[in-house]
Amino acid sequence: MYATARKLWPEVEIVSASSPMTLEEYVDSIGDPRMVIDMLVGALQRLLSYPEQGFMISRQVPDDVVEAYERLCRRGYSSRLLPDAPS
Repeated sequence: MYATARKLWPEVEIVSASSPMTLEEYVDSIGDPRMVIDMLVGALQRLLSYPEQGFMISRQVPDDVVEAYERLCRRGYSSRLLPDAPS
Protein backbone atom coordinates (compact mmCIF):
# COMPACT_ATOMS: atom_id res chain seq x y z
CA MET A 1 0.00 0.00 0.00
CA TYR A 2 2.79 2.40 0.94
CA ALA A 3 4.70 1.93 -2.33
CA THR A 4 1.53 2.38 -4.41
CA ALA A 5 0.47 5.50 -2.51
CA ARG A 6 3.97 7.00 -2.93
CA LYS A 7 3.73 6.37 -6.68
CA LEU A 8 0.32 8.03 -6.96
CA TRP A 9 0.98 10.93 -4.58
CA PRO A 10 4.76 11.52 -4.33
CA GLU A 11 4.24 14.92 -2.68
CA VAL A 12 2.24 13.47 0.23
CA GLU A 13 3.91 12.12 3.37
CA ILE A 14 2.49 8.62 3.71
CA VAL A 15 2.04 6.96 7.09
CA SER A 16 1.30 3.25 7.02
CA ALA A 17 0.37 1.52 10.26
CA SER A 18 -1.14 -1.70 11.50
CA SER A 19 -2.21 -3.22 14.78
CA PRO A 20 0.82 -4.25 16.83
CA MET A 21 0.89 -8.03 17.03
CA THR A 22 3.32 -10.87 16.64
CA LEU A 23 3.34 -13.09 13.57
CA GLU A 24 1.85 -15.88 15.70
CA GLU A 25 -1.00 -13.59 16.81
CA TYR A 26 -1.61 -12.56 13.21
CA VAL A 27 -1.69 -16.17 12.00
CA ASP A 28 -4.10 -17.03 14.84
CA SER A 29 -6.36 -14.12 13.86
CA ILE A 30 -6.54 -15.38 10.26
CA GLY A 31 -6.84 -19.02 11.33
CA ASP A 32 -4.94 -20.46 8.35
CA PRO A 33 -1.11 -20.47 8.47
CA ARG A 34 -0.77 -21.55 4.83
CA MET A 35 -2.97 -18.68 3.65
CA VAL A 36 -0.86 -16.18 5.61
CA ILE A 37 2.34 -17.44 3.94
CA ASP A 38 0.63 -17.40 0.53
CA MET A 39 -0.49 -13.80 1.15
CA LEU A 40 3.03 -12.73 2.16
CA VAL A 41 4.55 -14.44 -0.89
CA GLY A 42 2.00 -12.73 -3.17
CA ALA A 43 2.59 -9.34 -1.57
CA LEU A 44 6.35 -9.69 -2.06
CA GLN A 45 5.89 -10.72 -5.69
CA ARG A 46 3.96 -7.50 -6.28
CA LEU A 47 6.62 -5.47 -4.48
CA LEU A 48 9.21 -6.98 -6.82
CA SER A 49 7.27 -6.78 -10.09
CA TYR A 50 4.92 -3.78 -9.87
CA PRO A 51 7.58 -1.03 -10.02
CA GLU A 52 8.59 -2.18 -13.52
CA GLN A 53 4.93 -1.95 -14.53
CA GLY A 54 4.58 1.56 -13.13
CA PHE A 55 2.17 0.62 -10.33
CA MET A 56 4.38 1.52 -7.36
CA ILE A 57 7.74 2.93 -6.38
CA SER A 58 10.70 0.61 -6.20
CA ARG A 59 11.69 -0.62 -2.75
CA GLN A 60 14.96 -2.29 -1.85
CA VAL A 61 14.42 -5.93 -0.88
CA PRO A 62 17.29 -7.69 0.89
CA ASP A 63 18.81 -10.68 -0.92
CA ASP A 64 17.90 -13.10 1.87
CA VAL A 65 14.24 -12.05 1.62
CA VAL A 66 14.26 -12.65 -2.16
CA GLU A 67 15.89 -16.04 -1.59
CA ALA A 68 13.22 -16.97 0.98
CA TYR A 69 10.50 -15.83 -1.46
CA GLU A 70 11.96 -18.05 -4.19
CA ARG A 71 12.17 -21.04 -1.82
CA LEU A 72 8.55 -20.58 -0.75
CA CYS A 73 7.43 -20.31 -4.39
CA ARG A 74 9.25 -23.55 -5.21
CA ARG A 75 7.57 -25.22 -2.23
CA GLY A 76 4.14 -24.38 -3.57
CA TYR A 77 3.15 -21.24 -1.67
CA SER A 78 1.71 -19.78 -4.83
CA SER A 79 -2.05 -19.33 -4.50
CA ARG A 80 -1.70 -15.54 -4.31
CA LEU A 81 0.86 -15.16 -7.11
CA LEU A 82 -0.02 -13.20 -10.22
CA PRO A 83 -0.21 -15.35 -13.33
CA ASP A 84 2.51 -14.65 -15.91
CA ALA A 85 4.30 -12.16 -13.66
CA PRO A 86 8.09 -12.22 -13.58
CA SER A 87 9.42 -13.95 -10.49
